[in-house]
Amino acid sequence: MKRISSLHKVILAAMFLSINPLSAQSTKSTQPIKDTLRYRTNPNYQLQIPMYDIYKTRQADIVMFGNSLTHGAAWNELLGRPNVVERGITSDVFWGYESRLNSIYKLNPKIVFIMGGLNDIYNWTPVNEIFSVYVRIINALKSKKIIVVIQSTTYSAKNYGKDWGGTPEVNFGRNREVDKLNNLLADYAKNNKLDYIDLNSLTAGKDLFLRPELTWDGVHFKADAYKIWAREVEKVLAKYNL
Repeated sequence: MKRISSLHKVILAAMFLSINPLSAQSTKSTQPIKDTLRYRTNPNYQLQIPMYDIYKTRQADIVMFGNSLTHGAAWNELLGRPNVVERGITSDVFWGYESRLNSIYKLNPKIVFIMGGLNDIYNWTPVNEIFSVYVRIINALKSKKIIVVIQSTTYSAKNYGKDWGGTPEVNFGRNREVDKLNNLLADYAKNNKLDYIDLNSLTAGKDLFLRPELTWDGVHFKADAYKIWAREVEKVLAKYNL
């Protein structure tokens, strides 16, 4: 009975994620998603890509590249800089990021801040696969002489999806996958002399969950969290005199 209960909790969490803007997780399976073209069925992706084609901005020194967390702030206003462009798509995964790199290249940026990974992890995609595509994205940007800044994949809060029942156990497990990914990213950044912003060290509690006062739904940030994030971004920009 205990085993059935645990499985039930996982299924309930997956059902929540299927309708939550964070992720497009299937309600039918918590097995690794092998269809790497799945991002194309994300309606947010389908809406945003054509918008990038009609935006008037032709050049931006700074690009914030990510998912709904990135999309949740007006970065030019948050940083007080006119030369910042936000390129975040709600529910996007790293295969989606990779497919829209041209929208980044055409802005001819000097520096790109990458944020993401939690959608992939809540899709039960293995960490080694997430890391592999992340590295491809980094190398693609570097090939264009762009400074790449890696930002830690952020945690979910303990009660993320609480209305669906049983999610603290699921969220704890997903956050440990976040730790695995971040360890790989931090090591990669160190070995390749890239900047790494560890947001979890500033936004997580001692229980290794996102602090509840920083989120409105368990994953997406409130203003206080964006204030912390912006401060860390500014430190990196100052390093490069940007």
